[in-house]
Amino acid sequence: MNKNLNRRDFLGLIGAGIAGMMLPGSAGQGSTGKKPNFILIFADDLGYGDISGFGLNPAPAAGVGVKVSPRYGSESLRRDEPFETPNLDRMAAEGVKLTNFYVPTPYCAPSRATILTGRYPFQNGVVFNPAPDAGINDVGLPDSEITIAEALKDAGYASICIGKWHLGHTLQYLPRRQGFDEYYGILYSNDMRPVQLVENEKVIEYPVIQATLTKRYTQRALKFIERSSRRKRPFFLYLPHAMPHKPLAASEDFYTPDTRDDLYADVIRELDWSVGQILDKIKQLGLDSNTLVLFTSDNGPWYGGSTGGLRGMKGRTWEGGLRVPMIARWPGKIPAGLVNDSLSGTIDVFPTILKAAGVDMPGDRVIDGKDIWPLLTSARAKSPHEALFAMQGTNLMTVRSGKWKLHVRSPGGVPKRGEDWVDPRGPDGVTIIAPYEQARPSAYPGVTGGDGPKDMMLFDIEADPAEQHDVARQHPDVVKRLKALYEKTITQVPSFKRPQRFKQLRRIKGGSLEF
Repeated sequence: MNKNLNRRDFLGLIGAGIAGMMLPGSAGQGSTGKKPNFILIFADDLGYGDISGFGLNPAPAAGVGVKVSPRYGSESLRRDEPFETPNLDRMAAEGVKLTNFYVPTPYCAPSRATILTGRYPFQNGVVFNPAPDAGINDVGLPDSEITIAEALKDAGYASICIGKWHLGHTLQYLPRRQGFDEYYGILYSNDMRPVQLVENEKVIEYPVIQATLTKRYTQRALKFIERSSRRKRPFFLYLPHAMPHKPLAASEDFYTPDTRDDLYADVIRELDWSVGQILDKIKQLGLDSNTLVLFTSDNGPWYGGSTGGLRGMKGRTWEGGLRVPMIARWPGKIPAGLVNDSLSGTIDVFPTILKAAGVDMPGDRVIDGKDIWPLLTSARAKSPHEALFAMQGTNLMTVRSGKWKLHVRSPGGVPKRGEDWVDPRGPDGVTIIAPYEQARPSAYPGVTGGDGPKDMMLFDIEADPAEQHDVARQHPDVVKRLKALYEKTITQVPSFKRPQRFKQLRRIKGGSLEF
């Protein structure tokens, strides 16, 4: 991959038209030799149990001691009915579900860096979240990293990022510096002020009506697909949605003000609608048999969502913070209705896409991910990983190997019963415009029972997916083996300095980024 060439592309020295002329003349719609298209839909804070077909079912046996916090004051300890996700259900029925799919951190930016580079956060350097309202402006994906967009660019692909970037919001970190031809979205979380809509490098809207985001992102994605099809150019669409990250917001077509306590359900229904629109569009354009569509999430859920019976939530390294749903669809290439339970994760997306595109892997760096095409096409295929690791901040935290999971460092507790808070990043009707009826800590998304958190906890995830019973004393040999894997990997983890806090990002003037 020629990194300098990609940078010159960004500066406009090589236009998209020239790249288009470099494509083989036979690469047209319906050609069996054409390069495949890739659509990566990345939900924000979507829990393992937030869509149908995932989560622990049936309920745990009596006496296990699992407690799921009530949702919005309900007396029921479980949500018996999943959110309505008919289009994601269809996508899974026509493709494959991966049920043991993991992110490398239980929060935003490092997870995003990993899915785009195939490298753990300690490899790509993104271990913190950029935050303009906290003055954390010097954090971002280094220029030296190679993203999916950059890797595909040299093969003639058009690419766009639509939605949440969160890999740096100053000029040196923006999406078109990382191989994308176009960008449209919010550069960080939708609760970080100033919430502004950016197109390429220009702010086009402030403040943002957040109820329109899912619909507008979807419309922009459909236009990109149509344009790429018309130009007969292979494409990579990266669609990191804002939802269901707080503040929750849904358009008028999905918002149900008569049931104000189910805003989360409204948001999920619209997100599902968005997936349906994209699947329908590629079918309408005759791209179905030549397009791999992937759907997953950047980490576990916030309040109001569901871990599907897993312990913990976003921000914690329990299963509820790290395990996410994954669906892949490619008619004619991926068998319909497949389920694979083997271990895999977002680190595997980069090498899997490159292999499917016929693009060579970078040879000058460690790529932690593996090609998981066998898992996408066979229920019996085994994980290519001896172990997967997770971080929190600068710390390596967990080792997952086979059915075992070792928490080398304590995964932390849960809020005390009745604990509440006033969200300083909540809607104010002026700078953050979204419904006021946001989920509260009483709507805890995951399991709260089980053995208390501490260092060196071992769980049999197959027998105890809710991580209730620490079995470290019963299996010292397993602890020793996993700890050895941890010690070997931690030698690769450099010392990270805490990001400096600079001035907060002000309101934009004249359409340019200012501090």
